Amino acid sequence: MIGKIIKELRIDKGLSQTKLAEIIGVSQKAIDYWERDINEPKAGYIIKLADYFEVSCDYLLGRSDN
Repeated sequence: MIGKIIKELRIDKGLSQTKLAEIIGVSQKAIDYWERDINEPKAGYIIKLADYFEVSCDYLLGRSDN
């Protein structure tokens, strides 16, 4: 579920996987794996994603609407 949300937020901002990876400090492959739900981001990256996209960590985890 988190992968779908990350992908939607990224596309809404007009970012490539590579650009998002640069912004939060991971590889493009990590973003790809997260978006395809192969792996899940560690807590520290969930916080970075939430801060960047201005959403709650709960939202990223599919636990709330914002």
